[in-house]
Amino acid sequence: MSDCGFQDRIIEFALGLDWSGVPDDVREVFRLSLLDWCAVGLAGVDEPVSVKLRDMVLAEGGKGKAFVFGSDVALPARAAALVNGTISHALDFDDTHFLHIGHPSVTIFPAGLAVAQQVGATGAEFLTAALAGYEASVRIGHWLGRAHYEAGFHMTATAGCFGATIAAARLLGADAAQMGAALGLASTRASGLKGQFGSMGKPYNAGMAASAGVEAALLAVSGMTSDACGLRSFALGHAGEMDMAALKGLGQSFVSVAVSHKFHACCHGTHAALEALAKLDVEAGEVTEVQITVHPRWLKVCNLAKPVTGLEAKFSYRMCFAFALAGLETGALATFTDENCADPRLQALRDLVAVQGDATLADGAARVLVNCHGDMARQAEFDLDQTLPLTQRRDRVLAKAEVLIGEDKARQIWARIEALETANSLSDFLTAQ
Repeated sequence: MSDCGFQDRIIEFALGLDWSGVPDDVREVFRLSLLDWCAVGLAGVDEPVSVKLRDMVLAEGGKGKAFVFGSDVALPARAAALVNGTISHALDFDDTHFLHIGHPSVTIFPAGLAVAQQVGATGAEFLTAALAGYEASVRIGHWLGRAHYEAGFHMTATAGCFGATIAAARLLGADAAQMGAALGLASTRASGLKGQFGSMGKPYNAGMAASAGVEAALLAVSGMTSDACGLRSFALGHAGEMDMAALKGLGQSFVSVAVSHKFHACCHGTHAALEALAKLDVEAGEVTEVQITVHPRWLKVCNLAKPVTGLEAKFSYRMCFAFALAGLETGALATFTDENCADPRLQALRDLVAVQGDATLADGAARVLVNCHGDMARQAEFDLDQTLPLTQRRDRVLAKAEVLIGEDKARQIWARIEALETANSLSDFLTAQ
């Protein structure tokens, strides 16, 4: 199969997907991802980056049709996608897929929801288009490969832009040629660097991807032409591996079911280590040394040695462990503050933690060794690739949403999501936000 054939297969899948043929467990996990996205978006409305982006687009105005987190004013689809993508990634508490190390929901749902409102889509049409974009995003990220990520590109923004384009184009009624043109236009708009990690630029990457996806789809459906094989051109210019194994099972199996929802309010790279630590019964006062071992690629992502802000702390194994050892809840947003980073007691715990890489470990795995006064070393391991049973996943995602936005709001949104696939419009779902 040629490299352009990969794009053709992705388009064929995206246009042919039928929600009624999607397995029940995939549908349920996808609904949970939508709930999770709503919760982190609503919880993130007052973050500084959220305020800046929302104020900018509200000042611009325009013919509004699409919902925006934290505003009673509707905005044009492209602007709404920009704001909602940024806001929902502002807390860095959204879901992650380790097949490509990206956050699919914060690009796909903002783009899909904005265009679905513009065209008056049914609930099932929105869900189907979003799932098509979600699956495509992860598989395109897999196709681009680790070399693309290690070269410094933020998969959420690059692969996510293509997924957002696919979701938007399907909702706009694109045919195969128009979908190809949309991907070609997206190939010249997709961007985002890992160098933004730890700054407001990281969530902005997600918003840019969602907005660019809407823009590319709108232009392609209007008749604008582009590179006929945009995905291949993008890969060639952005250290893409073009791994055809990414097509394995396309249309028969769904990679979205393996998404990892976040239960700690920090970079997902820290979660396996935090889950491993939770297995150990240790008191902060007993600890003399902590050794964290993870795959080396995470050392470039979430290993800030001495963070000074709450945002930086989300990308610091050492600070996250200091919080956990001190008994602070790493699933609570209030833990990640500038004040906690400056606390001498927490800094002392932070300085007991060392981090090292081991290339034999899986991406989602971590090993933690804790030495205590007058005691044997204690060790535990955890691997995020060991997916939770569906009932346990549902309980944890719903519990997380309740903590973020309140029990009543979380339960109301979940009920509207469960009813979406038979809803004639998105109005009931949107009024629950």
